[in-house]
Amino acid sequence: MMSTKNYSVPFHIKLNRTGLRFGVGILFRILGRIKVVGKENVPLGKPYVIAMNHISIFDPPLVLCFWPEQSEAIGAADVFEKKGQGTLLSMYGVIPVHRGDYDRVLLEKILAILKMGRPLVIAPEGGRSHELAMKRAMPGIGYIIEHAQVPVIPVGLVGTTDDFWQRAKRGERPQLEMRIGKPIHFAQMNEKGAERRDARQKNADLVMRYIAGLLPEEYHGVYAGQALTI
Repeated sequence: MMSTKNYSVPFHIKLNRTGLRFGVGILFRILGRIKVVGKENVPLGKPYVIAMNHISIFDPPLVLCFWPEQSEAIGAADVFEKKGQGTLLSMYGVIPVHRGDYDRVLLEKILAILKMGRPLVIAPEGGRSHELAMKRAMPGIGYIIEHAQVPVIPVGLVGTTDDFWQRAKRGERPQLEMRIGKPIHFAQMNEKGAERRDARQKNADLVMRYIAGLLPEEYHGVYAGQALTI
């Protein structure tokens, strides 16, 4: 494992998170019908990675608000530049990531978070798909699996489409579902060079296949016919 530094959440961020989880959670319940299944699969108080499919801007707040315990999160750096969204991300203490770049400092921070026993939310696809069908995972989660040696909790989100806000304003109260799967455990990597890179991608794809196993077929995308369940 790579060396890590200590990680702690500032007190004002903890307060922000409590308020945001409560306030945004109430807003979600007013605008939609919320269903969460599989909470019993969450190893509370232990380090793990929460891996979700990512359709729209509604996915991260849904997971962060209704997860059984406060979690850390990473988000695309460019979103921090957007008015409103960026403010909320900063208030929650989301860690910015530059998509597609290998960032050793970021990886060390992620490992420090997990080492301190904190759960972490990520989207293996690396960004919003803006459609139901999942895209192929980027290898980032493979790096985390390789170095952190913690379980991954697959999460399938249903109903969080881009038109959620418009439908909610019309009074439809769309159903939003968070389906939490059982932990996925990975063996330590022994591969070297190109084989190691292939193994990271294979692990990333494996996570997505378990996410697909929690979702309707129209969500499977590039993982159609490959869905797995534990």
